[in-house]
Amino acid sequence: MKVRFETFGCRLNRAEALDEEARYIADGWQVTGHRSDADLIVVRGCSVTRRAERDTLKLIEHLKEKYPAAKIRVTGCIGKREQDILAPKTTEATPLRTSRAYLKVQDGCSGKCTFCIVPKFRGPSVSVDFEKVMDKAKRFIEAGYREIVVTGCNLSLYASCSKRLPDLLSSLAALAPRSQDEPFRIRIGSLEPGICDMECVSVMASNPNICRFLHIPVQSGSPQILAAMKRPYLVRDVDNLVKAAVKAMPLISVGCDLMTGFPGEMDIDFQATLSLLKRLNFSNAHIFPYSERPGTLASQMGGALPREIRIERARLLSSFAMAQRKRYAKKFIGRKVEVVIEDEKECSGWTGEYLRFKSAGVGFGNSFKRKGLYGFVVTEVKDDVLKGRPLR
Repeated sequence: MKVRFETFGCRLNRAEALDEEARYIADGWQVTGHRSDADLIVVRGCSVTRRAERDTLKLIEHLKEKYPAAKIRVTGCIGKREQDILAPKTTEATPLRTSRAYLKVQDGCSGKCTFCIVPKFRGPSVSVDFEKVMDKAKRFIEAGYREIVVTGCNLSLYASCSKRLPDLLSSLAALAPRSQDEPFRIRIGSLEPGICDMECVSVMASNPNICRFLHIPVQSGSPQILAAMKRPYLVRDVDNLVKAAVKAMPLISVGCDLMTGFPGEMDIDFQATLSLLKRLNFSNAHIFPYSERPGTLASQMGGALPREIRIERARLLSSFAMAQRKRYAKKFIGRKVEVVIEDEKECSGWTGEYLRFKSAGVGFGNSFKRKGLYGFVVTEVKDDVLKGRPLR
């Protein structure tokens, strides 16, 4: 029996998809890269934005029409639409087809953000048992993974066995590889301000094998809009977090999520978000226009902005964000970076700072393997892509 996986959405969705893929493999299924010969197609959907849900549902209808012989199972953040067949029994296994391992440690969210539908699908915050997390991380390392991405719906809420997120990160960073010649690194998926953020910064700064990358779901630089969103932090909390991270790790890459056109967003609110983007010099930004999600409080608010204004504001932010990313990338010329290889042929992958890297030459033969972690010296930067030569 052959199974094909289609996954939309965030790192958490990808982590869950990889776990599910591993369970199917352990139960004797063969994963296929082609829809046409799949007996079962598993669609892990996303409803975070209206467009994401629309794309998910569009794909499902397309699959039903074009591949009528295949059974389709829908899961993820898409409501209660599990259908056709149950997943095979749960067994533990290791994902096989990725260059980085996604370690899910937490699910759900206890927040009350007015724009977010996710808590309705995933429920309140639940954390994976600390010992189970550590055991799975060890097995990822033993299986040859050299980067473990710690994921969750709201990582800041992790709590298990008297361990919080800073404790978990410290313990993961301290795991011993089989030899000193096989280093590994930990990457934090996303971190909300105000809960355990400063402690996490301290742990990051104390552990060189935690990636110098911090992603913050900021959403807005306007105090009024953050309040309307019911976000659990203030603008000054974002400022303090980024400044503390940069002070402790000067070359850290700081990313963010920013939303434009939330109901009631005035020009002064947009300018506050633009000012925040510039002031904190984010090097990686996910920017998107607000979209109404039925079932959320925000969808019932007045003051909706025309779609074209939302899109134009997102375009303006994206333009500034890309310019900042290019400037940040240039700081690495002449510096050493560590890269997890994703494509052996072109010797390319991602640095710990979440910058794309490609080798400046060819002819490395079989020296660099997919999933491996290698050192390079950056010799040039094209747009926001680093190029360089191996250290050895």
